[in-house]
Amino acid sequence: MGKLYRELIRIRFLTLLAYRVNYYSGIIIYAINIGAYYFLWGAIYGGQQQLGGLSVEQMTAYVAVAWMSRAFYFNNIDMEMAQEVREGKVAIEMIRPYNYLAVKTAQAFGEGIFRMIFFALPGIFLISLLIPFRFPGTPGAWGMYLVSLMFAFVINTQLNLLTGLFTFFLFRNDGMMRAKRVVVDLLSGLVLPISFFPGWAQTLMGYLPFQAINYYPSVIFTGAIPAEKAWQMIGLQALWVAVILVPILVMWRKAQNKLVVQGG
Repeated sequence: MGKLYRELIRIRFLTLLAYRVNYYSGIIIYAINIGAYYFLWGAIYGGQQQLGGLSVEQMTAYVAVAWMSRAFYFNNIDMEMAQEVREGKVAIEMIRPYNYLAVKTAQAFGEGIFRMIFFALPGIFLISLLIPFRFPGTPGAWGMYLVSLMFAFVINTQLNLLTGLFTFFLFRNDGMMRAKRVVVDLLSGLVLPISFFPGWAQTLMGYLPFQAINYYPSVIFTGAIPAEKAWQMIGLQALWVAVILVPILVMWRKAQNKLVVQGG
C-alpha cells in the first residue's frame, strides 16, 4: 500500500511539472509577494529596531519563509473533492482498494514537493540576491523548522479534508472553501505575524489551529524564540494533528452513508 501512495505522489509531481508556464509564473509571483511584503514591513518599521518581538532582520526572514512555507503546505484538495462529489466521480474512487482521504493527502504532498522545489526555493534564491536575510545557522535549527513545516502541511491538509467533506452534505460549499482560505491566510500569520495581534486576539487564536500552519514554522526559522519554545510549538502542532483527525474520521464515516451521486 505504501508503494501505491508513493506512486500517487510521483504522478501528481509529474503532472504539475508538465505545466511549465505555471512553473515560471509561480517563481515570479512568489518573488513579487516576498518583495512587496519586505518593502511594506520596511516602511512600517521605519527607524525602529524591533516590533512585535521581531527585529528588522528577523522580520525579513519571517516574510521570506512565510511565503516559502505556504508554497509547501498549500493545496486545493478541498476543491478537488467538491468537484468529484458534484460530478459523481467520488463514487468510483470510493470502491477502489484504497483510502480516498489518504489518496487526496498523497496527491497534496506531491503538489507540496513540487511547489517547494520549483516555486519556493527558486523564489527565495532570487530574492536573496536583492534582499539580505539570515538562514538558520545550525543543523538543529533547520531540523526544527522542517519538522514544524511538515506538521503545518498535515494540519492545513486536514482542514482542507474537513472542508471538502462538507460537500457530501451541502453539495455546494464554494463559499465555505473561499472563506476558509482567507481565514487561514489571515490567522495563520502569513499576512500579519501573530505577535502583532492584540493580547486578547492572541489568547483567542491560541485555541485555534491556524497559527500552527504558518506562524510556528516561520518564527522557528527566524530564530526569534529559544529551542525549548520551538519544541513546545512543535508539540502543539502534533496535538492539533490528533485533535483534527477525530472530526475527519467521524465526518468521513457519515459521508459514506450520506453520499448521493449526481452525474458520472
